[in-house]
Amino acid sequence: MTRLVHRELADGIATITLDSPPNRNALSVRLLGDLADSLEQALAEPEARVIVLTGTGPVFCSGADLKEQRGDAPVTASFPEVLSLIWESPKPVICRLNGTARAGGLGLVAACDFAIAPLTASFAFTEVRLGVAPAMISVPVLRRLQPRAAAEYLMTGEVFGAAKAVEIGLLTRAVPQEELDAAVAHYAGMLIKGGPEALAITKRLVRDIPAVPFEEGLRRMTELSAERFTSEEGQEGIAAFMAKRPPRWVPGDK
Repeated sequence: MTRLVHRELADGIATITLDSPPNRNALSVRLLGDLADSLEQALAEPEARVIVLTGTGPVFCSGADLKEQRGDAPVTASFPEVLSLIWESPKPVICRLNGTARAGGLGLVAACDFAIAPLTASFAFTEVRLGVAPAMISVPVLRRLQPRAAAEYLMTGEVFGAAKAVEIGLLTRAVPQEELDAAVAHYAGMLIKGGPEALAITKRLVRDIPAVPFEEGLRRMTELSAERFTSEEGQEGIAAFMAKRPPRWVPGDK
């Protein structure tokens, strides 16, 4: 059976591509299973330093496959697993939106560390208009969106553009279509220069530290700072800086 998600590795970047354009890359049981498998393989591959999630066709992801949701027991398959794999990934994940995203597709966008889309892309949380709720995706989405914007767009289902998506925190950047690949490559190239352990730790800091009391945060971060400066990776980074050479973790000539 043909896979609905493809994975390739080049120059330290694992690119995972949703490839089910006939149903606009809907989150079917098969696609979610293939996506979870591809993510697990990329996470286990030592040479993969950065993960890029993208799709084929004019739509990045249209959300749940509604044909599979019409029975007495709605299908959720491995969607929570997929969201967790992306959110908890120690490797940076960049969402390269090839086009429009709706509903559950926006959960994938919000779970990624970076999200870059063409200016022509549009977005909508359409669940309420179907009489359902943006339940699972609210977990990553509400950690990204401004509260007022979250109420507006999740409750109305209104379509909004890429520039607005940047403004409210759903996207990192929106660029002209012809600049999309260059923008993704720019972020991937910068991320590859970071130490793998340092990136994983910093990802957690960005997510967790704002909720930590100030004095406790300073205490914990003082300990972490000392630990990182004396770590093998930290010592290699300092040595490379002093010797004016790339650290060992940077692949090729990046």
